[in-house]
Amino acid sequence: MFSKKHLFYASAVLFLAVLLAVIGFAIYGDSGRVSFDHGVASGDPLADRVIVWTRITPQTSRRRVRVRVEVASDEGFKSLVHSSSETATAESDYTVKIDVKGLSAGTVYYYRFRSGGVTSALGRTKTLPRGDVDSVKLAVFSCANYPTSHGGYFNVYGHAAATADMDAVVHLGDYIYEYGKVVDSATDNPEGTGRDLPEYSDKEILTLDDYRRRYALYRTDLQLQALHAAYPFITVWDDHEVANDAYVGGAENHDESEGSFDARKTAALRAYYEWMPVRPANRNDSRQVYRSFSFGNLVELLMLDTRLAGREEQLSYKDYFDPDTGFDSRRFREDIGSPDRTLLGRDQLAWLKGKLSGSIATWQVLGQQVLMGRMNIPAEMIPHLGDRTPEVPGLVDKLTEIKGRVLRDDPSVTQDERDRMNTVLPYNLDAWDGYPAEREAVLSAAYGADKNLVVLAGDTHNGWASNLKDAEGNQIGVEFATASVSSGGLETYLKLKPEQAEGFARDLEVLVDDLVYSNTKDRGYMIVSFTPKSARSRWIYVDTVKQPEFRELTSSAKTLGVLAGKENRRVVSD
Repeated sequence: MFSKKHLFYASAVLFLAVLLAVIGFAIYGDSGRVSFDHGVASGDPLADRVIVWTRITPQTSRRRVRVRVEVASDEGFKSLVHSSSETATAESDYTVKIDVKGLSAGTVYYYRFRSGGVTSALGRTKTLPRGDVDSVKLAVFSCANYPTSHGGYFNVYGHAAATADMDAVVHLGDYIYEYGKVVDSATDNPEGTGRDLPEYSDKEILTLDDYRRRYALYRTDLQLQALHAAYPFITVWDDHEVANDAYVGGAENHDESEGSFDARKTAALRAYYEWMPVRPANRNDSRQVYRSFSFGNLVELLMLDTRLAGREEQLSYKDYFDPDTGFDSRRFREDIGSPDRTLLGRDQLAWLKGKLSGSIATWQVLGQQVLMGRMNIPAEMIPHLGDRTPEVPGLVDKLTEIKGRVLRDDPSVTQDERDRMNTVLPYNLDAWDGYPAEREAVLSAAYGADKNLVVLAGDTHNGWASNLKDAEGNQIGVEFATASVSSGGLETYLKLKPEQAEGFARDLEVLVDDLVYSNTKDRGYMIVSFTPKSARSRWIYVDTVKQPEFRELTSSAKTLGVLAGKENRRVVSD
């Protein structure tokens, strides 16, 4: 039987508990009624640490939510190596990102998040190795446009999550697209209704809330969630994380009516750091994303920013065409060849040169956005880029036939035909071709340091392999470029049927001197594998992104490689 004294203390304790609950709700919100709608992710692995990430979706309005973060060496979480209580806040869009330290090198770990009696999906990650390393395997992705009208389902992510076995995922940008809903009958999905941007995110994104909503939309995709949960990501932005064809001071897809570009960029990058498992490369400058990752003594992965760190505005051919006098080649070559024209910027270029010269790894790998290989085509093709008229394939076929005869030393080749083959221009001024002096500086640094250089690229939506040569013709290294996750490639822009796209790809391999391989019709990704003796890339494609049911397109798969050593360093067949 309770005495009055007992009742007093019981009442006091109850009152205190209620008071603490009220205070706790005001500060943190109710500990229940949450969900993990956007999965889990890990990224920026080092030998002793890795970022783990999730986002809480509160079911009631509140400013803060408490979250338990657990990392273990086993799936059953019996051997915890990290456990902490964190707070998801509205100020960070309820994202939670922890840099888990004190881990062992080259080790698989498992992680999860718990809040309000709800447990997130299980995540798996892996730290980088130290010392002697026999092999490294990376999956490389780029360019995922969500709606099927201009992109499609993320089947490429799903394929990799289900079948690949790698050490890390390298994402080279265009993780999201900034566009709003576009109605274009020329790109309507022929295979079904597909998916489109939902009403809450169907306008071009400009503000912080816009960018956050777009990331949230992407991260509801179950195939992307599966890949994030399976492997650590190493990422860098390209242009569409902000706006199409971005450079330091602006973008093609931004005008004065949309406000300050710098404000838009600031909002975009804040959302990027909230939603991506990436560690700021410079605590004093969140816009610096270039950084390095060492896979023991085998691979030094150098992630570059070819968009926002130092890129000058792209040149445009239309500025050099006059309706009366034609193309002003002299002025164009002076402008494009300027030694002061920058893509990386002075600070990043100096950092890269230092990393190349100081690296002790067998392979120096540049993870970056745009094609570095020279893509010079006959100048008479330039006015027809994007031209969908029936005459264009005939022109390409004729030029390819002439180039084939030139390569065979056919005596019937006329001087006029040779002149047509020797008069070439880069087809893509947004790529390194638009900044040749700085490309030469990078290639010279690699050559002078006697490094085995492999460049990874995305951006174009198509698969490529090129030999990288300097201006003097020295073989410096190779470039492997991935196709897109879902964004349409040259076959879309040129309205090519599959058989036409295959023919066009073969024509390009003849017309472009340093190009060894191209695929201009399929969506996919690369698995790039390294050993002390060789590096090899396998291009993997899926048969459709216009519907969720798909299969691997084995007929399009391709494997090429490169051998280590100064006497090699060129693309060879597997």
